[in-house]
Amino acid sequence: MFPAQSLAEVLLSRGWRVKLSTDERGARYATAFPEAVTREIVSSATTARGGAVAKLAVPLRIGAGVLSAIRGMRADPPAVVVGFGGYPTIPAMSAALALRIPRMIHEQNGVMGRVNMAFARRVDRVACGTWPTQLPPGVTGIHTGNPVRAAVLDQAGAPYAGPADDETLHVLVIGGSQGARVLSDVVPTAIADLPDDMRPRLSVSHQARAEDGIRVTEAYAKAGIRAEVKPFFDDVPQRLAQAQLVVSRAGASSIADITVIGRPAILIPFAAATGDHQSANARALAESGAASVLPESVLDADSLKRDMHEILSDSARATQMAAAALTLARPDAAERLAELVTELQR
Repeated sequence: MFPAQSLAEVLLSRGWRVKLSTDERGARYATAFPEAVTREIVSSATTARGGAVAKLAVPLRIGAGVLSAIRGMRADPPAVVVGFGGYPTIPAMSAALALRIPRMIHEQNGVMGRVNMAFARRVDRVACGTWPTQLPPGVTGIHTGNPVRAAVLDQAGAPYAGPADDETLHVLVIGGSQGARVLSDVVPTAIADLPDDMRPRLSVSHQARAEDGIRVTEAYAKAGIRAEVKPFFDDVPQRLAQAQLVVSRAGASSIADITVIGRPAILIPFAAATGDHQSANARALAESGAASVLPESVLDADSLKRDMHEILSDSARATQMAAAALTLARPDAAERLAELVTELQR
């Protein structure tokens, strides 16, 4: 929903009318969309959830959603239809294909998702948030980057204060809702094992699942580490700008935020991500020297402590990593997407 919301905001500023077509579940994640964006709720479904009976009903639900989307587009024909992947995309993109309306897709990750893969050869443009992106043979992608929200753009390129021997060391730990438990298991132990002269200067912001919050808080307290532990920080951009180091999953939106603001990172790709797309997301940062990447297969407290210490004890290296992250940033990603939409309009 982040890229879709960002594109909607830019298009509205350019005088477009924007409609969001999604299912009921998708609509729950669209509360931050501008009020000017109208909502169209259509039926959709996935075989990845539910029991046998629910899976048997998937084709019927998708079919009903496609017919509903076709009726909506005939009543109010769009100039362009843009899909952002995931099963809620299926009805609108199928309707646009049936009605021969100009269409494009945007893929956030370095490995294309199943739904976008299904439409990749049937659209007029394929926009890629991560570069390079694994695409089907014969499909050409356009690197737009992943749009970030306004609060991140407000901190874009904020000056980086490298770790100094006598100053507070701010560490931000962020993980997606899936698989974030491993960060709660490993990060506090790794930080507690850092050298005695470093621990008193640490200030940790750790985003942890609600069910892990108490034990993570207690682990930091036992080690004498100043830490704020919450399920969600509503000021992540400000914390990113303040951080000397970020420990994060390698989700596309997190990486976009890290590169636009420009901070050194240790990335821990979610091992169960479809197509191992988080490893693909992290590849460019690793190759450019902007991040250290620790696959879950080798992740433990010792390896994480080693990488954290190497960055936090070497201001020159940390500063170089921050600069390398900025070279990968696409702060104008939403504008690039809007330009592609404008090119496609009839």
